[in-house]
Amino acid sequence: MGQPGATGRKAATSEGWGHRRRSRCVALLLAAAAVSTSSVQSACATQAVRGSLRPDGRAGGFPSLKSGELMQGLSGVNGCARRRKEKNGRGCAACRPVRVLRGWDGQRAGVLRGGGREQSAPGVELEPLKFTGRQVDGMPWGSVVATPDEALLGRIRANLSKIKVPGHGDRVRKTECVLSFDSPESPEGIFVSMSNFQGYGADYIALDHQRNGSELYLNIKWKKIPKAVDPSKKSDEAPTKLAIGVEGGFQTEEEEFEFEKSHFLAVMPEKVLVPLPNAEVPELISMVVDGILKASDLSNDEAQVMAWEDKRLVSKHAAGLTQLPGAKKISPDPATWACEDCGVKSNLWLNLSDGYIGSGRAQVDATGQMGGGTGAALKHYQDEKAKGNNYPLAVKLGTITPHGADVYCYAADEDDMVEDPGLGAHLAHFGINMMNMEKSEKTMAELQIDLNIKFDFDKICESGKTLQTLAGPGFVGLKNLGNSCYVNSVLQVLMTLPEMKERYLARAPAIFAEAPAGGAAEDLNTQMAKLATALLSERYAPTAGPCVAEAAVSVSPQMLKFLVGKGHAEFSTGNQQDAEEYLKHLLAKLDRAQRPDKSGLPLTSKLLDITMETKLVDLQSGKSRYSTTQETMLSLLIPMDAAVNSEEVKSYEERSAKRQKGEKDEEAPVKPEVPFRACLEKFCGAERIEYKSPVTGANGEAAKTTLIKTFPKYLAVHMKRYILGDDWRAKKLEVQIAAPEELDLSFLRSPGPQPGEDLLPEDAAAPPAAGPTPDGAIVQALMGMGFAENGCKRAALATSNAGAEQAMEWVLMHMGDADFNDPIPAPGSAPGAAPAVSEESVAMLMSMGFGKPHATKALRETGGDLERAADWLFSRADQLDTMDVDEPAAGEADAASSAEADAGVPAHQPKYRLLAFISHIGSSTACGHYVCHIKKDGKWTIFNDRKVAVSEEPPIDLGYIYLYESLGPE
Repeated sequence: MGQPGATGRKAATSEGWGHRRRSRCVALLLAAAAVSTSSVQSACATQAVRGSLRPDGRAGGFPSLKSGELMQGLSGVNGCARRRKEKNGRGCAACRPVRVLRGWDGQRAGVLRGGGREQSAPGVELEPLKFTGRQVDGMPWGSVVATPDEALLGRIRANLSKIKVPGHGDRVRKTECVLSFDSPESPEGIFVSMSNFQGYGADYIALDHQRNGSELYLNIKWKKIPKAVDPSKKSDEAPTKLAIGVEGGFQTEEEEFEFEKSHFLAVMPEKVLVPLPNAEVPELISMVVDGILKASDLSNDEAQVMAWEDKRLVSKHAAGLTQLPGAKKISPDPATWACEDCGVKSNLWLNLSDGYIGSGRAQVDATGQMGGGTGAALKHYQDEKAKGNNYPLAVKLGTITPHGADVYCYAADEDDMVEDPGLGAHLAHFGINMMNMEKSEKTMAELQIDLNIKFDFDKICESGKTLQTLAGPGFVGLKNLGNSCYVNSVLQVLMTLPEMKERYLARAPAIFAEAPAGGAAEDLNTQMAKLATALLSERYAPTAGPCVAEAAVSVSPQMLKFLVGKGHAEFSTGNQQDAEEYLKHLLAKLDRAQRPDKSGLPLTSKLLDITMETKLVDLQSGKSRYSTTQETMLSLLIPMDAAVNSEEVKSYEERSAKRQKGEKDEEAPVKPEVPFRACLEKFCGAERIEYKSPVTGANGEAAKTTLIKTFPKYLAVHMKRYILGDDWRAKKLEVQIAAPEELDLSFLRSPGPQPGEDLLPEDAAAPPAAGPTPDGAIVQALMGMGFAENGCKRAALATSNAGAEQAMEWVLMHMGDADFNDPIPAPGSAPGAAPAVSEESVAMLMSMGFGKPHATKALRETGGDLERAADWLFSRADQLDTMDVDEPAAGEADAASSAEADAGVPAHQPKYRLLAFISHIGSSTACGHYVCHIKKDGKWTIFNDRKVAVSEEPPIDLGYIYLYESLGPE
């Protein structure tokens, strides 16, 4: 018998059935041999089809299936005229032996030798094929059956009752596997269950079939083809609006391609593929397929995130805007405009109430420098506000056109760019006819676009250097989904922890097997295991080490981002967010998902838990009190007065101020340099607060000092680079902090109560009148910013009435708490008899992994409301271990509390080494860009979204969040 020739092998394995021509001969030939149309001669095709054999030796079709027997997918071809003329007897490419897949365990697969009439199925000789896990010896998934026989059609009809046409509320996961990052672009495509509309890669379809009994799937395959260049469009056309994924905005890389799409009906467990459309399949199949293909893979909220646009709201101050009578007239000539405060001629804003022209605030330009204004327009608004005048709207001169202009509202309830429907009339009040105006300055959107296009990332992103790209497990990038660099940086840092690898990579098969049927995309543990498999295994990056940029691998964490951000006011949007806040939010979400886990592994947050101990000394009595709290991050204020190069900075600022008058600035900026030790010393320094002594009952002061009682295995340090400015807007501290790679925090260890130390009585023993009351001035200041009264009172009490700024920071961190707006209990009020709680509700909370004492307390605190009780517990997840609760009666200790009692993480040494850090560039956390650097195998690696490379000069002094690893347990 002849061996398959090189040409025949290539046709059968490399090209497969990628070409989809609609002629009958090609369709039938696909059923017979699954070979490429480019290799087929029409004369051969006809005779090949006529001579096709059944495995039982008869011509045409497929045998009847016996119960439990797999479809063998065996097809033969008869000899053709060309073959009979050839002396070697091997025949043409179309008639050479066909690969046959018998069974799918890798043991029964083989190559059918021979050709023509010599090929009788009962006595066929099989050559074992190598099973690679994703394909069998390079063959595509499944046998292709262009014309299903009655037996196969019977199988399909028997499953029609299990499928349905997707309705309006059905989520169809057709662009990505819910258990992997396989997609329609993968070699085998993606398989969408016609029963639950979940998408699966080829490696996981058998798992879904086994668990859910689904037998019919839609197989979707896309072949990426570069788009032809449209000569009518400029390839380098710049964006015209501040948007992502919409016309005129920033476009994603995927839009440079188009796809050749093919669809098949996949039948399990035989793994048979029927090309679609197909007149032989039932009409319901076609209806389901049509519904799946038309359905959106994204919810409305998710679609808004993917296609984000900076939209401005109509100002509520525009309709009744005050405009002073007898206002001055403004010349339409830009040369006559100047700031009434400093005389600058650019970035000018006209107050639409009294006609004052003032310069705007300084902005970060495309080179990272501050400039462009003194803030005179804002100061004028604030001065008038102090006089009782409300003049909130200002228009940027130079942006006025017949189509509109930039309008800003300075009022605290908006404080943003807005739309003014009556702008034409408001401008006419000052003699400006907007229909005759022409734009002479860039709009704020255009300036922001320039910032996104040209922003100087040289220091943080190591731009301008030829960095060696890396690939392999642990070096897989994450695609930016549109302002999602903060998500990517946090995930990359967390996934570098060995405990995350143990929890989510080593246990991935078990997690996938236990994933909710039809809801794997909504299960956080499943999505984390999916991400760990992609980032840390060889699945998508089999080759480790340096590589060319084109070979770099990245995946898109779309499902995980949407799941973690679901229901959150900020993280569910497509806007840039704060990585520090996201890390805390993600840890809280992981706690909630991991608590019911019976793996015995500690909660991820426990690895970062810091036990803070605060010592409060009553300066009237000299007595002390100690209290502890749990934190997942050490947040450090930056003492700018501790900069070691203050004179150099002052000198640079003086030179820069002179250059603003016309001289070109080519000097590298000089930033303040603050020692890391100075930040630590400020953290542990004593501060004085107002305090009502429980001993004397009189108001006075107390000294408060916070140190660390127990140190975590991983220490996350957050540098507070963003503070509230005098105008209550976020302001970035442009400062360099040389964080050490080796850190000893022994001096921050709390000694605790000392022998003979005189301690204050507990709160319960204090007289009822001694309870603290919120400072009215602080409450009023916060309420003036739009926050509810109860929340403002809580903020004042939580910060011991330290001041409006401290209370504001507390509000920003806790405004999402379930009890934020609940009434404040009266000082010294007795709790009264504990209300009865439902045992059923207690059991529901215990099933989430909480102990019975905490579940009972939560229900009592929330009046028995189950949903509020769950929120109450999760918002206090980091306080449960130290919370005072009623002890359970003897014998009531439950198994669920073991998860909470924890596979504990022992206290660790206060000596650390730097493991990773996240950096941010931009004027605020709401814009700019995040990257992270991680130390792997003793070398620093930069993770800049999808780009992963060796770092030559890691910018450790510009870090926003640092992650240190302890040298070991104590």
